[in-house]
Amino acid sequence: MNVLLSWSSGKDCAWALHVLNQQHPGTVRGLLTTTNEAFDRVAMHGVRRALVEAQALSAGLPLHVVPLPWPCSNEEYERRMTAAVRRAVAEGFTHVAFGDLFLEDVRRYREERLAGTGLAPLFPLWKAGGTADLAREMIAAGLQARVTCVDPRTLDRSFAGRRFDAAFLADLPAAVDPCGENGEFHTFACAGPMFRTPIDVVVGAVVERDGFTYADLDTDAPQMGRR
Repeated sequence: MNVLLSWSSGKDCAWALHVLNQQHPGTVRGLLTTTNEAFDRVAMHGVRRALVEAQALSAGLPLHVVPLPWPCSNEEYERRMTAAVRRAVAEGFTHVAFGDLFLEDVRRYREERLAGTGLAPLFPLWKAGGTADLAREMIAAGLQARVTCVDPRTLDRSFAGRRFDAAFLADLPAAVDPCGENGEFHTFACAGPMFRTPIDVVVGAVVERDGFTYADLDTDAPQMGRR
């Protein structure tokens, strides 16, 4: 297997890398991420491209970036991802892995879009116990992450920028999934067994944009003002 791992920069894809490294050592050969062309940040998570590049460097894997326009229609998203899949097959990849946990419609969409492309989908975290247990397992294993994006309709904006740790889990409202699988929050993984060295980050401005609350992360505090 030559595996390309879908990479959002968050804890779930980072944990999927750890699981794949254990189950199929040496098979993950690259990370695939999408960025917002207007801001050069990871779509939805709002993470700077430079930080994702630091993750890839620490993981020892090449980063494959698919730039997306902003705003981006579903048709344009699928066009660009189809081209990315073709490139991956041409480069010798046989599988693409996702950190999805339990959303059946998301998994079905991925399987349908990949059918007949030459890339087989993998879901190494799929229904691996309850998400509360999974979150605690990640933390116990040394995974460290920061909350970069919060949906204020389900979670208070004060959670943006917090560490993903036991205290964070204890403070979550009962209706919020402990892994944020329903989109309640998104994270940036900065340390753990999937990385050779930690990615040191500082939390800067917390802003409201497009109906979501974002905590800006950077490695250099004086530069926090830029988008």
